[in-house]
Amino acid sequence: MFDQVENRMNVCLAPCPVIFDLDGTLIDSAPDIHACVNAALRSQGYGTLSLQQVRSFIGGGVDILWNRIIAATGIPQTARRDLMAAFMARYQAATALTRLFPGVEDALGVLADRAHPLGICTNKPLAPTRHILQHFGIEQLFGDVIGGDSLPQKKPDPAPLLASLANLGGDPRQRHAIYVGDSEYDAECAVAAGVPFLLFTRGYRNTPIRDLPHQASFDDFAALPALIEAHIPA
Repeated sequence: MFDQVENRMNVCLAPCPVIFDLDGTLIDSAPDIHACVNAALRSQGYGTLSLQQVRSFIGGGVDILWNRIIAATGIPQTARRDLMAAFMARYQAATALTRLFPGVEDALGVLADRAHPLGICTNKPLAPTRHILQHFGIEQLFGDVIGGDSLPQKKPDPAPLLASLANLGGDPRQRHAIYVGDSEYDAECAVAAGVPFLLFTRGYRNTPIRDLPHQASFDDFAALPALIEAHIPA
């Protein structure tokens, strides 16, 4: 009995892992993704798309991005392989137009100073994920990075989020973590994993805030550290 009480106390006192989505949460990468999409389309002789169109397709990973592009444009499926190859050749190292959202570095620094283990769980492929983190000089802040091709499953399946939690030293059975994201994929993943979800409202979601399950929402990263402390699971 004493061991059980002690274990519960240790879970409560241990620093809570905080795991982040990437695109639309920590970074505004839509302009770079838009540029890569249009370069790929032009290379194969197709018309280009607006930034808003491409922005609305982001969130489910590269495969879903191109599924949506092809569905929206009527491009034949036979062109998909060449379009994807042309896109990925540019996307792997695309950083010129990507920006951190304001306040991200400071918020991450505060959380790291408070000893929260930090992780990334994104549907973006792992190579461009690491490249962009290195570009902004923040890769060292994250104890674990899971990309869309790190596991067979992608969000909204809970497997990547639970794997990130385990890799950060947490117990997936306790769900002692917080997930921060911006989209429907993130909200559904957090619910499936049983992890509290904080919604960044300036990202790429296509659903009204009120219709997404979340414990709290924010539009300014200066507010995030206090929200984390207020929503640490018991």
